[in-house]
Amino acid sequence: MFGNTCKTTFEAIIFLFVMHPFDVGDRCLIDDTQMVVEEMNILTTVFLKYDNHKIIYPNSVLATKPICNYYRSPDMGDAIDFAVHISTPVEKLSLMKERITRHIENKSDHWYPSPMIVMRDVEDMNRIKFSVWLSHRMNHQDMGERWVRRSLLVEEMVKIFRDLDIEYRMLPTDVNVRNMPPLVSDRLPSNWTACAR
Repeated sequence: MFGNTCKTTFEAIIFLFVMHPFDVGDRCLIDDTQMVVEEMNILTTVFLKYDNHKIIYPNSVLATKPICNYYRSPDMGDAIDFAVHISTPVEKLSLMKERITRHIENKSDHWYPSPMIVMRDVEDMNRIKFSVWLSHRMNHQDMGERWVRRSLLVEEMVKIFRDLDIEYRMLPTDVNVRNMPPLVSDRLPSNWTACAR
């Protein structure tokens, strides 16, 4: 029993002082549950869940679990995919890339400069798939803010597409009408008056 206690204590000390995956106040993900580190002791760590439920983990157990620490994670990347019609002129595509890049670089408090805008695929022979790859100036702690920033960027991209008259069109579909059933009624819709002669 003494040997097992020594082993557990040694593992807890190594975990706490050598691995040191978090500090008090860090927001972590353990066992698919997001928690905040409230208190750290030699043998245990106390976490607080979103509903203020306290959970106490032995440090020797935490040493065997994957821990995602949002606070210590680097700034997060993001990607926005979109498609344009294949007949869009190259000049418009170039102008579109310039304006998207300029907008991102003007929002230097939200984004890192030099986003990558890449042409990824041609799909169904009628659209070109693009991706904008960029990095936030924040890490994974605040997902709500991430979606707000992303939404503002998407709104600006839609404005750019409209300004440049860039659109996506479906492939034309051939419709062959060989014969129609006889009309049962002599009433036609109001917008068919030109065809009623």
